[in-house]
Amino acid sequence: MNHTILTNTEFFQRITGNECQGLSSAYNSFVAKVIEHCHTGSDMKHIAVALMYAEIELQFHQVSDDGEMSVYIRKALAFVKKMQRHLSAIAIQAPPLNPSSNEKNNSPALQWTGNAIDLVEMIYGISEMGCINNGNIQLNELASMLYAFFGVNSKDCYRFYTDIKRRKNDSRTYFLDKMQVKLNEKMRRDDELERTRR
Repeated sequence: MNHTILTNTEFFQRITGNECQGLSSAYNSFVAKVIEHCHTGSDMKHIAVALMYAEIELQFHQVSDDGEMSVYIRKALAFVKKMQRHLSAIAIQAPPLNPSSNEKNNSPALQWTGNAIDLVEMIYGISEMGCINNGNIQLNELASMLYAFFGVNSKDCYRFYTDIKRRKNDSRTYFLDKMQVKLNEKMRRDDELERTRR
């Protein structure tokens, strides 16, 4: 796996050498390389790693002033981040390898069978944890992706959030609290089973 495929480009050579001449052309070639890498590559993990590496290198690149080079670095960084979000959206919407007859009729592979408010509670929790795209995803974008993924038609995420905020208990996250209790109970049962097998 070559994680430096996007940083071994003329654009990175120019910003590393602090050369502004031909920077616009090098930037356009870099963008074309990112697009080619993302749309013709077959290994999504390899693509993701190369994008992350390019993102870090751009984020921490030292620029002496706020001139043309700084603008192109920020543009390149913004483009890499947008492409990461684009690929995440495609990955979530990608159909399974062996679709059943239901899935062929545009039904989602997974169906959320809990309450919609529980899903919203989970969406807000995931958003606050910042564990999707390093937190670089808007809440409404995350909600629409998870709604589509779980086959939920509801669109009014904020109304449910308002209902959650109005709850009167010490902890207002009923679903997440119940999930935590259930998972801990499962681990205790598994620990007990392991002890009885010894």
